[in-house]
Amino acid sequence: LIEKCLKQLVKKGLFGRPYVKDYLYGLKRRNCRPNTIRSTSGALLLFLSFLKERGRTYLETITREDVSSFIEHEQDRGMQPNTVSTRLRLVYAFLRYLVDREVVHPDLLKRKLRVKVPEALPRAMDPEDIQQLLALIEKPRDRAMILILLRTGMRIGELLATRMSEVNLREKQILIREAQKTRVGRVAYLSEDACKALVVWLNQRDLTKERLFYGQGRPCLSYTAIRMRFAKYLEAASLAHKGYSLHCLRHTCATELLNAGMRLECLQQLLGHSSIEMTRRYARLTDNT
Repeated sequence: LIEKCLKQLVKKGLFGRPYVKDYLYGLKRRNCRPNTIRSTSGALLLFLSFLKERGRTYLETITREDVSSFIEHEQDRGMQPNTVSTRLRLVYAFLRYLVDREVVHPDLLKRKLRVKVPEALPRAMDPEDIQQLLALIEKPRDRAMILILLRTGMRIGELLATRMSEVNLREKQILIREAQKTRVGRVAYLSEDACKALVVWLNQRDLTKERLFYGQGRPCLSYTAIRMRFAKYLEAASLAHKGYSLHCLRHTCATELLNAGMRLECLQQLLGHSSIEMTRRYARLTDNT
């Protein structure tokens, strides 16, 4: 992944290759996820390409105005605020690295530029819509997956990565050895209806498969496949117009637990959030609560 990025730097005739190489391999040494390295590589390629278009030839010549113009350039390309904000954050992290090595002036990091990102309320499914959706799902695998996501608040990636050895039906638990985002392990607790659906699926699944859920002729199931299945069920339940996504199941779980009286600190642990502020905005409180 890193070498691919470095080849792109050479192909486009961009400067700063030694520093980019050292920075990306530094991320690898820190055990950052491939997605983090991929996002960083993409942001740096865009930023350095932009600098080349502005006539810059050395990293030492980067100015605050260059960073500001890069933001405007991305906005003019039609990028969403969240995308621009993420790329800006990744560029600033690289600039911090350059400041530490005395390549660029520390003033670059003073009064950092920010992109205001809209904070939409998380979307939780209405109870009536949940019942309407579940009434249509008869396929054992799909019903088990949807109910587990709905009752445990697991991330989709965490469920798809679950192995049979991590499922404990006796204790009604699923062990998440490493959370998808925070890389911190936790336990997901299954409800009665999720357990019943899971038992039905376990009685039908291929015992030779390592993963709890797998695709047709494949050892694991892709996110795209389950997203498409979920969309079909929403359409069949006449709920497609409401804009629900798979991630709404996690929001729904958080909302229901909080409105049932669960403490925010407990919910934070169950969802695997590193910050309680994330948990606070994750769930939608009822007026009474």
